[in-house]
Amino acid sequence: MSAHTSRRQRLRQATLEEIHTAARKLLVEQGSAAVTINAVARQVGMSGPALYHYYASHDELVGAVTADFFRELAAAMEQARDGHADASLGERILAVCRAMRAWSTAHPAEFGWIFASPITPQNRRPDSVRHQAALRFEQVLLDLMVELWRTRPFPVPDLADLPASLREQLTAYSATLEGRLPPEAAHVFLSCWTRLYGLLCMEVLHQLDFAYTDMEPVYEQCLRDLAATLGLDSHAPA
Repeated sequence: MSAHTSRRQRLRQATLEEIHTAARKLLVEQGSAAVTINAVARQVGMSGPALYHYYASHDELVGAVTADFFRELAAAMEQARDGHADASLGERILAVCRAMRAWSTAHPAEFGWIFASPITPQNRRPDSVRHQAALRFEQVLLDLMVELWRTRPFPVPDLADLPASLREQLTAYSATLEGRLPPEAAHVFLSCWTRLYGLLCMEVLHQLDFAYTDMEPVYEQCLRDLAATLGLDSHAPA
């Protein structure tokens, strides 16, 4: 690689970072509708057409910025996991769940952007930056659940007792995990995730403000319930 090429790449990377910073600023200060190609371009001092030299479409820009948020959230969860490397598996799982809430409540606009933005066919491609960043986020908790299943299998329902459609879907999902969680264990994992994520969405999007001014004890109760479901120590320190 020539010095000229290396310098050009550094300048391009610096511009991409400036574009992402501008998009995030617009999102946080004015909402997702404000993050248009022209608005971002104005923030970085270029024309709308010039920005297309960096991103071919608005969807591509959204995917790249969303990937940044996924990486940031995943890093926070990984840091919590690794910071409890000598703790029990249950403590690591709970630490990761708490780190997810801490980041999400501290960054409500970014959280909304991640989970409320529609996933376009382009961003669904396995090689897209958004998809790869989302996988990193998903793997943090999933890997811990797989480790738990292998070392201390948690109670699972009888697959035959579940509706046929659900069995088919769980079997297909288990296959995407290469069998690391069998369908019945995948059912428990997804049930836990749905409950945890659903509560977090309601908190961050202020859907429970009519009843609660402090959601932390509600979230902690949810963690205790999930710990019981998984056979974990529900008294792991917060």
